[in-house]
Amino acid sequence: MLAYQASACSGTRVPDRKCQLTITCATLEPGIVAVTVDYPPVNAIPSRGWFELAEAITAAGADPETHAVILRAEGRGFNAGVDIKEMQRTRASQGYTALIDANRGCFAAFRAVYECAVPVIAAVNGFCVGGGIGLVGNSDVIVASDDARFGLPEVERGALGAATHLSRLVPQHMMRRLFFTATTVDAATLHHFGSVHEVVPRAELDEAALRVARDIAAKDTG
Repeated sequence: MLAYQASACSGTRVPDRKCQLTITCATLEPGIVAVTVDYPPVNAIPSRGWFELAEAITAAGADPETHAVILRAEGRGFNAGVDIKEMQRTRASQGYTALIDANRGCFAAFRAVYECAVPVIAAVNGFCVGGGIGLVGNSDVIVASDDARFGLPEVERGALGAATHLSRLVPQHMMRRLFFTATTVDAATLHHFGSVHEVVPRAELDEAALRVARDIAAKDTG
């Protein structure tokens, strides 16, 4: 796999270097780009990281050589939402600036996925909560590992979650229950509803996403 700086996706590509804030772009095969999130330990993305993610997805999709984008993550889970610790750490000196920036960053990332010029395949491992729901809810295809769970735990902290995006994944009354109770739903259930295309063992997740991307990239776009 060849990694590129996210900021270089639309211009001169610089191989084998990570972009700032651990968002990387990699050309897996001709026409297929993977955008990878890697924020140990749980992929809770700081406010600036959401903007970096938006830039990476937009740049990858804008490349005329790209026909499909895979959105994936390293580590224990796909996405744990915003970085709550960043907000707690900066509140005394900056007030609610980090919260506002995180909200704007999430909006930018969700919009980048939704408006990406090429189809986006989300490869979800482990857990997908909070802002992660916005990413997958705006994706075109979702594949998930058999241990993946989805939900909006924000209500436990008195915050409103991405209910609009969750409503794309589950029926209305299940969405309301998940939202009000802050519980999660597994990938098998979402597959039953048709929102998750395929559920596979975690070790097979990347290959499953790549199969979908290959099928899309093989289509005539002329």
